[in-house]
Amino acid sequence: MNKVIACIDGSSAAGSVCDYAAWAASRLAAPLTLLHVLDKSRYPVENDLSGNLGVDAREHLLSELAELDIQRNKLALEQGSLMLEEARQRAVTGGVAEPVLRQRHGHLIDSLTELEDDTRLLVIGKQGEEHNDGSHIGDNVERLVRALHRPILIAQGEFKAPQQIMLAFNSSAMTRKGVELLAGSPLFKGLSGHLVSVGKDKQALNKEMEWAEKTIRDAGHELQCAVLEGEIEPALHQYQQEHGIDMVVMGAYGHSRLREFFVGSTTNNMIRNATVPHLLLR
Repeated sequence: MNKVIACIDGSSAAGSVCDYAAWAASRLAAPLTLLHVLDKSRYPVENDLSGNLGVDAREHLLSELAELDIQRNKLALEQGSLMLEEARQRAVTGGVAEPVLRQRHGHLIDSLTELEDDTRLLVIGKQGEEHNDGSHIGDNVERLVRALHRPILIAQGEFKAPQQIMLAFNSSAMTRKGVELLAGSPLFKGLSGHLVSVGKDKQALNKEMEWAEKTIRDAGHELQCAVLEGEIEPALHQYQQEHGIDMVVMGAYGHSRLREFFVGSTTNNMIRNATVPHLLLR
């Protein structure tokens, strides 16, 4: 479990994904794998569109369809190879000496599940190449968050080396894990931290945050703490914008009344409205 894996596709986010993956790999001193998956649902191995044609016509059509599929898949693989090579050059510029290029024909979720044991951090874009309008989250992001049990960094916007990190803390086991990650991971070494929670019961939150604050400060981090009121997602994003936060760290699932599936949850809204990368903990 030591690799940073970056999912490269034809979306507008591919450059940002590559840059953040290179940044993470360099700070973690971890090998970087650039992965392109040729989606089997869009590029099937074979199709049967012959219908109820006669035998001779059906055989002729199948032959032509098979040839078209072969050519289409070949072009898609070549395009993927070019994207990977461009990403490789970009990663080298970002400080990664020898990124590994991998190309697969299958389903993205299946491919990443097979690689999960070797994955330390997964880096993906908020949307795939089919959705570049920024208005919603790509289907694969939601599925990946449910399927994988590794930290997932969702790249957003042009790359900027993070200097200020915000941990959205709700005292759940997942965000307590985030405290330990922020305190001990070389990914965040030397960066300023913000420990932020949202809730009305400030007395209970302050007690939990005392432990979190001590853990992070004892690791040598500069830290600001805040307990906010109001709706969780707007309050966190307002704080992020007001304090120039470069990356948000949060659990992939909510807590208490927000303990629900990713779809429709606070996490979903946070990612949808994100202007900076979000690191989801699993």
